[in-house]
Amino acid sequence: MGKKDKKVDAYIAKSAEFAKPILTHLRELVHKACPEVVEVIKWGFPNFDYKGVFCSMAGFKQHCSFGFWKASLMDDPHKILSITDRNSMGHFDRIISLKDLPSDRILLAYVKQAAELNDKGVRRVVKVTPKGSKTIDTPEYFEKALKKNKTARDIFENFAYSHRKEYIQWFEEAKTEETRNKRIVQAIEWISEGKGRNWKYAKK
Repeated sequence: MGKKDKKVDAYIAKSAEFAKPILTHLRELVHKACPEVVEVIKWGFPNFDYKGVFCSMAGFKQHCSFGFWKASLMDDPHKILSITDRNSMGHFDRIISLKDLPSDRILLAYVKQAAELNDKGVRRVVKVTPKGSKTIDTPEYFEKALKKNKTARDIFENFAYSHRKEYIQWFEEAKTEETRNKRIVQAIEWISEGKGRNWKYAKK
């Protein structure tokens, strides 16, 4: 049998009103797809474990997110996981209502597949960048800042190329070290909330 964690109950209870039904629904679907799942709070948000973490969800001030840890190894018949130009972490972009999610049937199938990868002992691999893909190096000074905030680090690593690039260019354009440091502090706050550099101008 699976195991629900009271800390996840508390996490949902403290979330914004719009987020509560979304997080509750996602939680129930994960348990339905994988009855033996165990909940755990890691990096400040709920993760779902079955022979290892396989998916997670998070609630922010204006949106929610949901994603799979081994998405790069999963079959993606509905072309959900292959979308890279997103405005937040996870694989379903900014979720602000239940209407933003695929059907329960589709979600259940993806969750089952993610759990099966762990069941088979398939390990998460280091991503190999395909030819033609866009990459950008993270400056050492920002790497140090990310190491001090596990939530921000994990979210930044899962951001689309465009969002990582926007932040790094913002730092590099600073004319003084003081300005750059102020931007880094602001960036860590925004990233921890799942926001891209230009989140204020994103379509709602």
